[in-house]
Amino acid sequence: MPHVLIVDDDANTRAALSELVIAEGFTVALAADVREGTIQLGRQMPDAILSDLRLPDGNGLDLLRSLDPRGGVETILMTGYASVDSAVDALRMGVADYLVKPINVQRLRAILARIPRSVDLHAEILSLRETLRRYGRFGPMMGNSPAMQRLYDEMMRVAPTEATVLLVGESGTGKELAAQTLHELSLRRKRTFLAINCGAISPNLIESEMFGHERGSFTGAERQHKGYFERADGGTLFLDEITEMPLELQVKLLRVLETGLFMRVGTVKETAADVRVIAATNRDPEDAVRQGRLREDLYHRLNVFPLELPPLRARGDDVAMLADSFLAGLNQEARTSKTFAPSVREGLTGHDWPGNVRELRNFVQRAFILADEGLLTTPVAPVSMSLGVRQDADSISIPMGTSLAEAERQLIFATLKRHGGVRRRAAHVLGISSKTLYNRLEEYAADADVDIDRATAGTADDPFEAEDDGAPVPAG
Repeated sequence: MPHVLIVDDDANTRAALSELVIAEGFTVALAADVREGTIQLGRQMPDAILSDLRLPDGNGLDLLRSLDPRGGVETILMTGYASVDSAVDALRMGVADYLVKPINVQRLRAILARIPRSVDLHAEILSLRETLRRYGRFGPMMGNSPAMQRLYDEMMRVAPTEATVLLVGESGTGKELAAQTLHELSLRRKRTFLAINCGAISPNLIESEMFGHERGSFTGAERQHKGYFERADGGTLFLDEITEMPLELQVKLLRVLETGLFMRVGTVKETAADVRVIAATNRDPEDAVRQGRLREDLYHRLNVFPLELPPLRARGDDVAMLADSFLAGLNQEARTSKTFAPSVREGLTGHDWPGNVRELRNFVQRAFILADEGLLTTPVAPVSMSLGVRQDADSISIPMGTSLAEAERQLIFATLKRHGGVRRRAAHVLGISSKTLYNRLEEYAADADVDIDRATAGTADDPFEAEDDGAPVPAG
């Protein structure tokens, strides 16, 4: 039977927590301070420690320092004096969770329910370290550069915890794959992982999609609908392009993160959600706060454990490793044995790859298709970059007094026309995702009788137009 050590200097708190933990199927040992806690650790190593942060002769972190980091003991700190700094410090030291008094009983029960699986999880993480050392793979992610080694190390530390993670990185660096990996290395891995692109959902529907709605709550709501938070209960919710979420919804998201409670559209009844949130953005989040795209309070709540995904140009030999992996996959699918010409292999490391791993994958696929024989000879040229060269005619005039919405509409149409109606290229130039652009165009087409293809037609061509935005990439 799993065993929990409870350390708190208040006798009533110890008794209440003991009763709860025993009811959840654990044996219990009790201690009033660090000294007694250390004695209990010597008698029986627990599966989890539930400790107050402030104790008469030290704090709960003192107990953590005495543990073998390979032992798989989950540590949950409790405090009535919470601060962002103390929470971050605790999580970086390996604390599994950080609870503010008075303790949310439902949340504690959810944490306890996952503890019996923790030993297997730690063993898997140790196995991943060996795989990384030998093959340069970290689960589904690939790369052995110093930048990726640092990322993997931080991921291994934060994945088993309940900390909210903010992934920051350029488009195409593999943020969704990183989020999926964090989920697979967490105690929630047997539950649901849901990925949502906040910029791809219509602003009119995003609240309903996030939190669900009741039947009859608005026109077209013919039955009750469970939102992403409800469907991901017990699992992980990945919120991509968080800066594209409407500000009014950011307020409601903040409340869910702080309380674990939300309301479906059309009701005042609160519903509980045990969900770990991982958010991502390809913008500088602090710039987004200054520009009013991201609420400052939400940013600080999401930024508990930030992870920066390095661009491909900073990953050195990883470029060749990834290219070989993509080519091997294509060869396996087509039952061929094509290889890179020496000049192409040399060019792989000489290109900046502004589209990162996504651009590299597309180049390999394009070169593979164009190769008549067994040798890939397509030069590594900045095809996509040449389309973005600014010319004198690349400008529009917007009169004073034009609304921001109309200015955005004109800019989107002009950019699309400049790039021959190729939406992927226009989205890259505008600094938004293709899904966000498609969403805007759908709104324009619905609001007025506009032929989008005719309004945005031009002469440019883009060899990557067929690229799938949502396809997973085996690197990050």
